Amino acid sequence: MRWVGSNTDIEDLRSQSAELARFNETLEEQVAERTSALMQAEEALRQSQKMEAVGQLTGGIAHDFNNLLAGITGSLEIIGSRIAQGRFGDVERFSAAAQGAAKRAAALTHRLLAFSRRQTLDPKPTDPNRLIRGMEDLIRRTTGPGIQLEVVAGTGLWPVLIDANQLGNAVLNLCINARDAMPDGGRLTIETGNRWIDPRVARTQDLEPGQYVSICVSDTGGGMSPDVAARAFEPFFTTKPMGEGTGLGLSMIYGFVRQSGGQVRIYSERDEGTMVCLYLPRHLGAVEDEPTPEIAHAPRAQAGETVMVVDDEPTVRMLVAEILHELGYQCIEAADGASGLKLLQSDARIDLLVSDVGLPGGMNGRQMADAARIDRPDLKVLFITGYAENAVVGNGQLDPGMHVMTKPFAMEALGTRIRELIES
Repeated sequence: MRWVGSNTDIEDLRSQSAELARFNETLEEQVAERTSALMQAEEALRQSQKMEAVGQLTGGIAHDFNNLLAGITGSLEIIGSRIAQGRFGDVERFSAAAQGAAKRAAALTHRLLAFSRRQTLDPKPTDPNRLIRGMEDLIRRTTGPGIQLEVVAGTGLWPVLIDANQLGNAVLNLCINARDAMPDGGRLTIETGNRWIDPRVARTQDLEPGQYVSICVSDTGGGMSPDVAARAFEPFFTTKPMGEGTGLGLSMIYGFVRQSGGQVRIYSERDEGTMVCLYLPRHLGAVEDEPTPEIAHAPRAQAGETVMVVDDEPTVRMLVAEILHELGYQCIEAADGASGLKLLQSDARIDLLVSDVGLPGGMNGRQMADAARIDRPDLKVLFITGYAENAVVGNGQLDPGMHVMTKPFAMEALGTRIRELIES
């Protein structure tokens, strides 16, 4: 009887075990289905939020660009009318207005490129103290009389290898954020200093150990809660009312600083103000003064020197060719990569290739230059671009003899750069 009972117990156990196994399988399927449903719902919510943010962003950008374009086109129309009437007295005023609007439009596109980390940086040895001193008047005008500005410049500050224009934009954006955090007025402080970051701190900051320069912007505003501070660098995240902020400011700064080998950190508490610090790697080298180029003083071409210009935008080709002719260069023009390559493979004298990166016809500027260097291995190249993908410039690095200028640029600066490259 004991053996029969034992067999029955064993069968019961086997049956229960099988039931449990089937239940587990069903449970796993249910969990997987519910997890999948939750993930789909979360993804749909994220996509909805993203599209709402993109809609807000594009609406704001379209509004800003329409205002800027109105200033540019309106000024040019008045200039044309004045010239036709022979009235030249106030042409310069409208020309300055058009140039100012164009520069603001360029700054807006640079912010978007910085956010996407696809901007073409032009890093040079820079003294942050000198940069900030040169911005003080601009910052005071931007923040207004209700904000007390204090600049604490660290003594013996190390230079950094950085795109100075983008660093200036980043500091100005931080000051604007600080101003907005103090609607009733307050104190804004910009402080610079040298920092040694040891391995332990470097791990917590996601940096390499070493020497850094810090630029900190602090305010006496209401501060941030921990959850807001944790999301501050997220694209499109903003605590400002609808229509008053795209949420790109801090994410743009973060993208630019990370692209430059540094880090950004926020230190904030409710009712205790906020401090945002940029940590930039020290540059072991000297900072050189750069005079502002003027086309009237730009060096002239030597006899027979020829520059080839490849750009699919006729206006850009026309302007660059005009500068080249004014400086005494011979100019060859092409509108796409294929026709440009044919000219480069000819026997024509070409001392420098100036080319857009994005060209129509299946061959971009980098591919054209690489193909041309098979027959002209010493060909010097200057890429002029408004959008440089990593695949084109090689993760930010160009081959020897290749250089980049980002559109839009001052024509006089282009003339000086061309002379430098031909003589290099």
